[in-house]
Amino acid sequence: MTTQALVSEIKKKQSFLCIGLDVDLAKIPAHLLELDDPIFEFNKAIIDATHQLCVAYKPNIAFYEAYGLKGWKSLQKTIAYLNTKHPEIFTIADAKRGDIGNTSTMYAKAFFEDLAFDSVTVAPYMGKDSIEPFLEFKDKHTIMLALTSNRGAYDFQTLTTDDQPLYKTVLETSKGWKNSENLMYVVGATKATYFSDIRTLIPDSFLLVPGVGAQGGSLAEVCKYGMNSQIGLLVNSSRGIIYASNGLDFAAQAAQAAQVLQIEMAELMSKIL
Repeated sequence: MTTQALVSEIKKKQSFLCIGLDVDLAKIPAHLLELDDPIFEFNKAIIDATHQLCVAYKPNIAFYEAYGLKGWKSLQKTIAYLNTKHPEIFTIADAKRGDIGNTSTMYAKAFFEDLAFDSVTVAPYMGKDSIEPFLEFKDKHTIMLALTSNRGAYDFQTLTTDDQPLYKTVLETSKGWKNSENLMYVVGATKATYFSDIRTLIPDSFLLVPGVGAQGGSLAEVCKYGMNSQIGLLVNSSRGIIYASNGLDFAAQAAQAAQVLQIEMAELMSKIL
């Protein structure tokens, strides 16, 4: 998917919502456990109920790998369903991969070619030769960790190196990599006050923003400091939407939770743009 296609979908739906499909069999409705593939059936119901309210879905790969081959097959079925039924929706493999040379190429092939995701998350710690293989794929996007929403982000990401925080060095350095126009970045919603500085470094890039909802991030603050003329944001919510209910009405309740965010997003878009 091209960036412009994503922007068009955001404007059409008046939404920049990304829904995280982080499926835990211990949390999904009990009646689904009787089905042959409860993970896929849960995802399918969530997608069917919410696809008009969001522009992206983000399965966290760990929640599928944890169930072995069955979990991987559920992931394959989920992305195939999205690509067939809703090809206009941006898909993110939240895998946080990153290794050198041919290894990164194989990771990229797995997510971009075999599974046909639009994007994948990566970790930048090993440098450009671990990221550039992902950037070679046409109309695919590599979403690099920049400033994350977890408490441990302060262990390294905000440390001062060369008179500036490490995350700024990461952002500046990445702009010089081959095909860097295919980069997006992860910036946590709990770090909203950092967005202004980040936008001075990458004013036009899309930011994937976790941390709204269960982690306490403010959507209004994120938009105030992080939105650009093309919106430039994909704000993710996982638990707050997909686990809004564990009853028979789980999909309808998920849609209701998603709609609350979509309505707020539409209002913020009208005020800020």
